[in-house]
Amino acid sequence: MAKNFKDLSEQEILALAISLEETDARIYADFAAGLRADYPATTQIFKEMEAEEDEHRGKLIEEYRRRFGEHIPLIRREDVKGFVHRKPVWMIRPLGIKTVRRQAEIMETETRRFYERAANKVSDASTRQLLGNLAEAERKHMTLAENLQQKYLTPEVEAQEEKAHRRLFVLQIVQPGLAGLMDGSVSTLAPVFAAAFATHSSHAAFVVGLAASVGAGISMAFAEAASDDGSLTGRGKPLLRGVVCGLMTTAGGIGHTLPYLIPNFRTATAIAVVIVAIELLLISWIRKRYMDTPFLRAAFQVIVGGVLVFLVGIWIGSS
Repeated sequence: MAKNFKDLSEQEILALAISLEETDARIYADFAAGLRADYPATTQIFKEMEAEEDEHRGKLIEEYRRRFGEHIPLIRREDVKGFVHRKPVWMIRPLGIKTVRRQAEIMETETRRFYERAANKVSDASTRQLLGNLAEAERKHMTLAENLQQKYLTPEVEAQEEKAHRRLFVLQIVQPGLAGLMDGSVSTLAPVFAAAFATHSSHAAFVVGLAASVGAGISMAFAEAASDDGSLTGRGKPLLRGVVCGLMTTAGGIGHTLPYLIPNFRTATAIAVVIVAIELLLISWIRKRYMDTPFLRAAFQVIVGGVLVFLVGIWIGSS
């Protein structure tokens, strides 16, 4: 069971402080390792912040040794109530540059507050001064980070890192989402309109469209998640990609299925055709925005394929 901070002895406070500094240093090292390939400048920032934490740990160990001897009991942050739960860095893959910087700010704020409370709790003058100095050091860490950012993150480097961030976003979110949206929007056209023109029933078309959309979403989700684990391609977590792809596939099919909730068959079909056109134009815009494909070329490729599937559905349904 976790212990309340107010119940810690001065020996336990120092032991906890040592553990916190060691943990933070290792987290910064993990940040640096995880960002090295795509964000070399930010990697250098975290390496220098890791060195700062190691220096603090050394001072704390000296103070502990002076007062309590050589043995330092293992007291971790999870053994004390009040600390914010942090997801282990090794579980956050791939690391996002904005997520990492935000996490670093939270770490510094939490550690500073710990030192301020600890300094008020201890009675030994030397220990109190050390903890107060460390609280001030943590307060200045954001200034250090800003200085290091000015030193390493030049406008050119920031542009490169922003480009790398955009590339990761495209790989991990846009590509699986676009694949799902295209599959859902195009592949469900034939069954929806085939059912509509075969039965002239809005209800029948809606049921077929709903089944096709949900079924395609599930299929695409599993296919995307099983395609690769992202370790070599940098495409991120399979589960996330699968969820994104599956949801976008379902959304692509549902869009032109919902109009068939309208009882009047002709009205529902007219609205569905308009929605199909909007879906195909949206896919073309996304390809232009994120895949650097000229809009006219993207529109031609997508619309030609969509129209062919659409006509096949009408032909089969009318035969």
